[in-house]
Amino acid sequence: MIPEGNVIGNVERFSGFENDYDRFRPAAPHMVIEILTKYFGGKPSVVVDLGCGTGLSSFIWQDHADRIVGVEPNADMIHKAQDKLRRLGDASHISFVQGYSNQLDMASGAADIMTCSQSFHWMEPASTLKEASRVLRMGGIFAVYDCDWPPTVHWDIEDQYIRLMDRVDTIAATLPDKNDTVKKWRKEDHLKNMIESRAFRFRKEIVFHDRQSCDAERYVGLALSQGGLQTIHKADPTSLNEDIGAFKDNVEKYFRGETLDVIFSYRMRLGVK
Repeated sequence: MIPEGNVIGNVERFSGFENDYDRFRPAAPHMVIEILTKYFGGKPSVVVDLGCGTGLSSFIWQDHADRIVGVEPNADMIHKAQDKLRRLGDASHISFVQGYSNQLDMASGAADIMTCSQSFHWMEPASTLKEASRVLRMGGIFAVYDCDWPPTVHWDIEDQYIRLMDRVDTIAATLPDKNDTVKKWRKEDHLKNMIESRAFRFRKEIVFHDRQSCDAERYVGLALSQGGLQTIHKADPTSLNEDIGAFKDNVEKYFRGETLDVIFSYRMRLGVK
């Protein structure tokens, strides 16, 4: 049974495209570890990664925490993470469990650091922050971080990316029962919600960047990995064919078969309990 406050559509939204998600989305940057370990004051014993998806934000802690627990409600995503873990070999200190951010099967004060990568806007904030405060030890850190989309490469390509997503939003608005099945909270309110929770004695927003190599296939794949686009594709697999085809052609013309540096910009909102 889904805990109160969660929306089933938010969970099902990510079903069926775990492979493309894992292939094209960026792993969490090392700057996350650098910032949070400095704020915590050393190597954490337990890191909990809420809404961990396929583990892209969990595995980065492999050599930087004694224990890592990824929590994810979507079955396809968590199975992908568990499959990657099995293939990793000796990583008994990492585990992935299917669960919800506002009802964790963990003791109070058990975690040193808790993260949400690209996921907090799909969680009911008040109940999630209350549960995070319960599970974090005193002095523990809760950190939410998100990419700014699209990644920085060239204004014309980014403009076409935005136009494609605008087209996705236009079609999504016509889908039946949209407001009843999916609920998204504003990323711009993350810090405000943390302040209003009164769970943290210090709160801050931090902006940083990460440079990664990217070819045309991956840049197009980043667009295709967006949940909104995947929702449209499930409802009508052909409705975006022309738009995606045009975007792909233009991206390939720009990259010209080369691998280029692309800048991923991140916004982290954190609180210290």
